[in-house]
Amino acid sequence: MLKLQIPKNRMNALIEWFRDSSDPERLERGWDHYHKGRLAGIELRHGVEVHALVRDTRLAEVILQLDRIERSECSCRDEEPCEHIAALLFSLYASFSRPELMLLKLKQAMLIKQRQRESRATAIRSEKKSDRLDPPSALAPPSMWQKYFDQQFYGFSMSQQHSVEMFYSAAKNTLLPVAKDWAPPLKELYGLHVLLFVLRKIGHFYEESKTSYMSYFIETGARTTGRQCLDDFLAMLAELDVDELAANHPAYWKETLGMISDMALSGAETPIAWLNVYRSVWGRMGAYSDWLNKEKERLAQLLKQSDVPPRRRDALLAASAHFAVMRGDDDEARRILDGLHKRESRDFFQYLHRCYQTGQWDRMLAWLRWLLPAVQRAHQEELRQFCQYWAEAVPHQRDDTEWVEVMKAMLPRTYSFYTAYLLKAHRYRAWVDLQLSGRVSPLELYALDVKAVEKHDPALLLPVYHQAVERSIAEKNRAAYKTAMRLLKKLHSLYQKLGKTDAWEEYIHRLALKHSRLRALQEELRKGKWIP
Repeated sequence: MLKLQIPKNRMNALIEWFRDSSDPERLERGWDHYHKGRLAGIELRHGVEVHALVRDTRLAEVILQLDRIERSECSCRDEEPCEHIAALLFSLYASFSRPELMLLKLKQAMLIKQRQRESRATAIRSEKKSDRLDPPSALAPPSMWQKYFDQQFYGFSMSQQHSVEMFYSAAKNTLLPVAKDWAPPLKELYGLHVLLFVLRKIGHFYEESKTSYMSYFIETGARTTGRQCLDDFLAMLAELDVDELAANHPAYWKETLGMISDMALSGAETPIAWLNVYRSVWGRMGAYSDWLNKEKERLAQLLKQSDVPPRRRDALLAASAHFAVMRGDDDEARRILDGLHKRESRDFFQYLHRCYQTGQWDRMLAWLRWLLPAVQRAHQEELRQFCQYWAEAVPHQRDDTEWVEVMKAMLPRTYSFYTAYLLKAHRYRAWVDLQLSGRVSPLELYALDVKAVEKHDPALLLPVYHQAVERSIAEKNRAAYKTAMRLLKKLHSLYQKLGKTDAWEEYIHRLALKHSRLRALQEELRKGKWIP
């Protein structure tokens, strides 16, 4: 078998990854595959991917990612680094030393780690059993609720059998019934804390999975479930009787605000929009000037510290600016936010949505203009939301000049939004100019869009089809010529609809004459009966 040589440091990293992520049984089965010569097709692709086939009961395809080891995969879809990956590791190691030495060293190391894990687990179980908490009562403070939540889900980890979505469902089903007989508003506050616990744990799952081969799977679940949990949190917060909490249970509410502040203002990288949680909670406190002033003073003191990391400083600035927004001083808020180290558009869509709900269009436009530089480098989903908000504001402006200029400036990323708007506004000539400038074939356009323009004025489509015909012919192959014939057929129908048959005859004659040296094209023109 051909021995593929990869760098020694890559080989060592692969071995360490398998040692820490798999088990001796998979290692033994991998050795059996390698020893019996079941590997084939081993090759290095793109300089960073090792591909191989393993002939098991079913053919297994292995892909080792040398630069992102945790994303290595096998078509057998085992949840851990599998026996087929192990077989490939033995084959790669053969170019450095005897593979059986790797087998012995890995087995010994994995058995030692397994015993250590079992010993720690036993000790922890014993400790936890003696310190088991009873379900909390309404008299217990929120910190005890959170401690109880942590204990109930101690040791819960992510796998292909235990997803983030399953954790969210299990947490609600297990924890919410504890407070079913409590009186409001503590019952509702307890439910809010269950959701805060879920959001906090999702952030932990995300952080712990960064170096795992399941990182993409967990990150996707964390973002999706995090958004759902946040929506549930905001809906529950809207129904919470904050006035009664602040009046009759101030210690509970103060502790809750403190927990949220700790999470939102830490500056940690997380898939959870903790800043929206913070702003939504404090947004319910507009009538409590003493509470607001104390929080603003606390933020000011934290910002005065000289050693604040950039991400944490950004979180503190965003929080400070929110209190200016609450009192209606958006200009002051944006002045504060201009000090951000990194402006993320998604952090401020909450303000756009609020303006949309209340019909404050001028206020929304001011935020849209301020966000424009950040949106230009944002993800496509954020760009989509930005464009939708601006499209809602357009009818409330004197004209759409500014909107159109913004859409043009961000082409081609705004192509779908811009074309949809032009058709909706019946600006068909501008729509045609956009297709021509982008050299878009009418065969690539939505049929309904083309029909709408044709219904308005068929003549507008002539240059689009002319350009597409010339581009197809320029490819100089039989398939492209056939595409040109399809375009010519439609073009002919447009000329007929316009009553310009003489212009069509002249066009097709000049086209055939211009490309008279292209024999295959001439044959296709004759098949279509465009020329004699």
